[in-house]
Amino acid sequence: MVAHEDSEVPLHLQEGIAAIPQYASAFYRFTRPHTMLGTFISVTSVSALAVGPNGWTLQALASLVQALVPALLMNICIVGLNQIFDVPIDRINKPYLPLASGEFTMRMGQSVVAATGALALALGVLSGSGPLLATLVGSLVLGIAYSTDVPFLRWKQHPLLAAGCILAVRAIMVQLGFFFHMKLATGASSLRLTRPLIFAISFMLLFSVVIALFKDIPDVKGDAQEGVRTFSVRVGVRNVFWTCIALLEVAYAGAICVGFASQVVWSKIATVVGHAALGLILLQRARKTDLSNSSAIYRCYMFCWKLFYTEYLLIPFII
Repeated sequence: MVAHEDSEVPLHLQEGIAAIPQYASAFYRFTRPHTMLGTFISVTSVSALAVGPNGWTLQALASLVQALVPALLMNICIVGLNQIFDVPIDRINKPYLPLASGEFTMRMGQSVVAATGALALALGVLSGSGPLLATLVGSLVLGIAYSTDVPFLRWKQHPLLAAGCILAVRAIMVQLGFFFHMKLATGASSLRLTRPLIFAISFMLLFSVVIALFKDIPDVKGDAQEGVRTFSVRVGVRNVFWTCIALLEVAYAGAICVGFASQVVWSKIATVVGHAALGLILLQRARKTDLSNSSAIYRCYMFCWKLFYTEYLLIPFII
């Protein structure tokens, strides 16, 4: 038998293969992983609230996946849309993002946004779930209004409208949409607001206001240069920072009161101890934050996202 030598891989294929890790890293950053994690945890937590501790059947798990996949795709679409219209600002504030750094072309970014948005909506339609589809459509509409730089939109430039977009999605649509999706998917005969759901909406309303305000504090320099008059640019970093901390402490105090009112001992202990600990940790972290250093403020902002994730771990304990 005659041995055949392996043919060499063409140079253009070698370059393409070598570029895969770089594009994977760029795509990972394009998705804004902290928001993806927030979406994953919030959808899972609210679904658990709807199902209850003893209701996890195969049907319930399938319904959770049915909600999670389009929710994560829509998350990519919305954060990607924001990056498309924020390239000049991101070159100053977030140069590591792939559109700002040039790792993604504008066409690549637009393709990812269009594909993930279309696929999310298609999955929503195929699910046959009204609450799920309404949540996806509502999130997309507000995402477009928030980021798109055309007349009457670009709501992120207006503090009240920007906060309204974020709290409408994170505090209201997510809680109601995925809660009722799971209720219907698991055979609930009627849809009603429960005490834990009302708590989740109320708490996340305050938390979403904080996220809406806090996210702009580290970006004051770039926003001011580009003429984006965020609340932080208008009022000042220190004032907005401590307003955010105060709002979160009010939320934790309210959660502690809810915990004390519970008739279930384990729920009372988990809610009171958990929220008291988080409130003290937040206050300690805030006092140590150097407000003259944008990197330190950004780290504190990311710490608030960790608190956001943690809250969704505590919500199912509310009874």
